[in-house]
Amino acid sequence: MSAKPVVLFLCVHNSGRSLAAKVLLDHHAAGRVEVLSAGSEPARELNPSVVAVLEEKGLDTSKEFPKPLTEDAARAADVVVTMGCGDTCPVFPGTQHLDWDLRDPAGLPVDQVRPIVDEIDRRVRGLVAQLTGGTGPVTPPAREP
Repeated sequence: MSAKPVVLFLCVHNSGRSLAAKVLLDHHAAGRVEVLSAGSEPARELNPSVVAVLEEKGLDTSKEFPKPLTEDAARAADVVVTMGCGDTCPVFPGTQHLDWDLRDPAGLPVDQVRPIVDEIDRRVRGLVAQLTGGTGPVTPPAREP
């Protein structure tokens, strides 16, 4: 892994789950991790319910927009976290891959998106701890009972 780990979050539209994960990891890692996000089929705009939940948490999404997955971004990543993109997300040798099975927030109201973003936040916090203070391989945090 590079001195400053690079994490790439991928989902289909790069407007909800991967957006939330990117913004949350940027916030929690405070510059200790480089964060990228992309989608296999990027949307035209960000999911407004996800944006609203992130803004409730005091996080800025104003510089974010859906981006297409590029081979350069995937190859730059030390860790690739996929979220529902199935076979459309490539696997690159030498890169650690995690798959976070999370409900797609597309079309959901804010009250149904909050628990999804909260789960992403919990997983991101675990990832930050592992990337910046752990010594073993990166694994998704255990689910709470």
